[in-house]
Amino acid sequence: MKKILTIIALFAFYLGFAQIDNIADGESITFRIHYGILTAGNATLTTQKTTYKGIPHLYVKGTGQTSGAVKAFFKVDDLYESFINTETGLPSFYVRNVKEGSYRQHFETVFNHDNNTLILTDKKTPANGSKIIKSVKGVQDMLSCFYYLRSQSQSELKVGTVINMNVWIDDEMFPFQLKVVGTENLKTKFGVINCLKIIPSVISGRVFKEKEGVTMWVSNDANHVPMLLKAELAVGSLKASIDDFKNVKYPLKFSK
Repeated sequence: MKKILTIIALFAFYLGFAQIDNIADGESITFRIHYGILTAGNATLTTQKTTYKGIPHLYVKGTGQTSGAVKAFFKVDDLYESFINTETGLPSFYVRNVKEGSYRQHFETVFNHDNNTLILTDKKTPANGSKIIKSVKGVQDMLSCFYYLRSQSQSELKVGTVINMNVWIDDEMFPFQLKVVGTENLKTKFGVINCLKIIPSVISGRVFKEKEGVTMWVSNDANHVPMLLKAELAVGSLKASIDDFKNVKYPLKFSK
């Protein structure tokens, strides 16, 4: 159940620079998280149009919490924030503030895409101060990459697409490869919707059971809204299904 937002965001990728113009101001998407047969919690992503240092940005907030029986023995209360430049699709400022059982971590990252560096600040332990870290061109954080994925046109995100990416997740850079392997009509609580089926290659052992132990389905339309995620973890299995959505820019086409 740890790092449920991390798991959801692993499915996003970097292709280049792109405007984010298909995400509505005030959009909200909620996922119900299942760990095995248990309803383990929920994760919510919300957006707000704003400015950062005088430049138009999309402010994204992600929250994740355990609930019910799972919360009784392992409490998760995670907060992630990202300010994404709407012209480039790249992050400017990123916050990871997590409470997972007895584990606590609070990092803030400032991105400098002009010289491919970032400034990492440990807010949990101020004595550690800030440090400048060499980055790579087009690096995304774990929220910005999620919205960069969704900003791709249907001609860019189609069956057969294979993409390499670099994502700044905690205080490390992680390389991933993503494959769009097909389409599928998926049953949800709202009805049946046509989806793209996506499989990322991930680093096994640390979180996932196998190199390709994760599958995600996103709506096969201009929204690319995630509908379902399945992951085989190092211990147990996890599923995240869409539970609620508001203010999605284009109508989602569900059928009975």
